[in-house]
Amino acid sequence: MFEPLIREELNELKALRERSEGDRKPVELDQQSIGRVSRIDSLQVQAMSKAAEARRQQRVRALEAALQRLEDGEFGYCTECAEPIAPGRLKTDPAATRCIGCAS
Repeated sequence: MFEPLIREELNELKALRERSEGDRKPVELDQQSIGRVSRIDSLQVQAMSKAAEARRQQRVRALEAALQRLEDGEFGYCTECAEPIAPGRLKTDPAATRCIGCAS
């Protein structure tokens, strides 16, 4: 039930990474080809894209860990109290590692 959700999100993250790859490339510093304001704007876009990529990679690691927990038979149990995590919480975030009580 949860594996397809996890795999679907991983595929979406991969597609987002590929689409935004150009935004993370180095910005040309040639003042003849672009003006100063445009270069600053390009640097800001690059910084935001790099930050978004870092968040995506963190999410990918969390989802891959969830897949590993599925394989190990440990998926759906709180890592702190070992109680089951509510199915609704796992539907919302299949990478959740703690029940709502421990997460609070």
